[in-house]
Amino acid sequence: MSAEETHHDSAEVAARVERRWATIAVIIIVGMALLAAFAGIHSATMPQPRVETTDPSRLHLSGEFVESNLGSVLEANGNVTVRAIGQQYSFTPACILVPADTPITLRATSADVVHGILIQGTNVNTMLVPGYISEQLMRFAKTGDYLMPCQEFCSFGHEGMWGKVKVIDKTEFAVRAKSGGRLSCVGQ
Repeated sequence: MSAEETHHDSAEVAARVERRWATIAVIIIVGMALLAAFAGIHSATMPQPRVETTDPSRLHLSGEFVESNLGSVLEANGNVTVRAIGQQYSFTPACILVPADTPITLRATSADVVHGILIQGTNVNTMLVPGYISEQLMRFAKTGDYLMPCQEFCSFGHEGMWGKVKVIDKTEFAVRAKSGGRLSCVGQ
């Protein structure tokens, strides 16, 4: 076999290997595109199981998010429900009081633009969109203070939009809840 034939054979082998790899790359790209299309179509046709809406222009006038209904409340089943509003440039209430080792449901919305609640040191992270109610389940294992910044840029002044979650002992919370009304730690 001459050097020219050997070179010709290796060029054919190289061309076959390159075609195989190019075919594999095209199959991977087409497969990923099909997966992305399926996920997009499936998500578009499968909305959230429950979407709740509210009128952001009437939050303070009536309904679930009137000022007297904001804060924490101990439910009859022992769970705690917290209602809050995000608005430029604050959370209401600015300090949320909750008990440790208790199932907590955070229900929140926005009065103006998109905001976000991120409770540092936890997995609580949700967006507050005007007109929609966000619901987040949470539970705190230990007492203490947790910072709650707005993590969605909401305009100038965003960097000063901070709240706090104060987790207290479960029995102390129950004592405070006996007086009725909504609890918060604003001013403490």
